[in-house]
Amino acid sequence: MAVATPGEFTQRLREFSFSDEDFEALRRLVKELIGINLSDQKRELVYGRLARRLRALNLRSFREYRKLLAEPNSQELVEFCNAITTNFTSFFREPHHFEYLHDAVLRPLADMPPGARRLRIWSAGCSSGEEPYSIAMTVLEALGDVPAWDIRILATDVDSAVLERARRGVYGADRVRNLDPRRLERFFTEQRGGSEPTYTIRPEVARLVVFRHLNLMHPLPMRGPLDVIFCRNVIIYFDRDTQRDLFARIAPLQRPGHLLFLGHSESLFKVSDDYEPIGRTMYRRI
Repeated sequence: MAVATPGEFTQRLREFSFSDEDFEALRRLVKELIGINLSDQKRELVYGRLARRLRALNLRSFREYRKLLAEPNSQELVEFCNAITTNFTSFFREPHHFEYLHDAVLRPLADMPPGARRLRIWSAGCSSGEEPYSIAMTVLEALGDVPAWDIRILATDVDSAVLERARRGVYGADRVRNLDPRRLERFFTEQRGGSEPTYTIRPEVARLVVFRHLNLMHPLPMRGPLDVIFCRNVIIYFDRDTQRDLFARIAPLQRPGHLLFLGHSESLFKVSDDYEPIGRTMYRRI
């Protein structure tokens, strides 16, 4: 009696056939569009996320889906990228970055003369908004009277769906559970009515942040100079050549002394000579 291999058994259980050809073609497209390298271990993740798109579009196979993606000016490419990208984040994630931003960057600026009160911060890969809003809260805590400042926090992401959620600035109780109660009271408005309350970012925080759709594989539209860049948990998905290309384009946006924050498992080692490490996943433009 022939015994099915684990792969064959999984294939039989699937709603849609998902061949090696399907996976390889989609993997190449992801790399081309958004620079992410999908390992063989991501095959089931790709199937699971894209199977939802097949159902939504009433398609019968991944071959049909690939044909749809290949159509000129296919609108499905946006949904495809949204489905593939991962959007885990939280408020004040990796808190040492925000502590350094507050103590070493923002507090010394508080005594700047009025004509020099300009601040530009970029949150690249902002996901559903927790990171740029955490930056904005840190700015308000450190500088106080922000109307006297020219402040812009640019928040970008390749996923248009999470950007819409970020713009709304409404979060469930689970998303703010670990926030300092004083921050929750100062920077959020609690709204009750459902089974659980929701929390909306207050206007004083929201007005500091501008959300824009941006694919980091495309030319960067900003001109700089950018005092601080948060590019955290983004380059972990890129190969080394893609990382080098990205930071070759990012570095000219900053002047010597400006800061770059990376994610906890990321590094510029053998990626860029334009920055020097100054702490745990913290870099200074040289």
